[in-house]
Amino acid sequence: MITFKDIEISDRELITSYTLHTPRRNCDLSFSNLCSWRFLYNTKFAVQDGYLLLKFWADGQLVYMMPIGQGDLRRALRTLYDDAHAEGKPFCLLGICADMCSEIEAFMPGRFHFMADRDYADYLYLRTDLATLAGKKFQAKRNHVNRFKKTYAYEYTPITPDRIDECLELEAKWCAANDCDQQEGTGNERRALVYALRHFDELGLMGGILHVDGRIVAFTFGMPINQDTFGVHVEKADTSVDGAYAMINYEFANHVPEQYIYLNREEDLGIEGLRKAKLSYQPAIILEKYTACLREEPVEAIKW
Repeated sequence: MITFKDIEISDRELITSYTLHTPRRNCDLSFSNLCSWRFLYNTKFAVQDGYLLLKFWADGQLVYMMPIGQGDLRRALRTLYDDAHAEGKPFCLLGICADMCSEIEAFMPGRFHFMADRDYADYLYLRTDLATLAGKKFQAKRNHVNRFKKTYAYEYTPITPDRIDECLELEAKWCAANDCDQQEGTGNERRALVYALRHFDELGLMGGILHVDGRIVAFTFGMPINQDTFGVHVEKADTSVDGAYAMINYEFANHVPEQYIYLNREEDLGIEGLRKAKLSYQPAIILEKYTACLREEPVEAIKW
């Protein structure tokens, strides 16, 4: 049985040496997400035979990510299969993108059942689209940004250690307005967000703050997922300031390094308003992710 260990901040360099050099663009591979959400998923990892192996619990079910690295993939999958059975649990893989399905099928032909859940598909946008808002399809977004520029005396600044407290103050205000402590989902999000802010530099995050008349009205942050995709993990704004969300989105897209072709703005979780907002920004890719479980070991639908 392979020895997995808990993910710690000190593991960032090792883990990103694998994740940053994979072609996979799903938000689950961001080191900040892996580390900040470990309280909920009990996330563990191991490195073996050229692969990074990730193991966690989702909705009470033991699951694994697709091995990340180079080498004998079948051997790596067999390692995970054996680990699941040593745990006395069914073997399931989560966050499987369409191009990985054939690799899993080659491992055990005909034995896996693949389930897609639209609520957990990632939204990927061209960075240049969000940074320029060019063309007819972005006319409404440009109008929001231009109106904001004309209405407010604003300033965009990077998130630095001395700015963390004001981000936490805005987050607390947003949370109170949305009763997030009364809901499991937003309560969990708050715990992960606060952890990320308090360990901002250690996690390798990059972010920005929007000020109006010297007062914070929005902030956002994220980190690279791989060499061409930057993950935007959090975006919070004071909704009493018209256009604050549109403006922080626009400014951050203009400050993310140009090497990143895509911005992954994560899932909509089946929330109608969030889905509508994400679709309104014209995603270049809606990255569907599958759960792959052995047919002979049926499990209930897994929720992240």
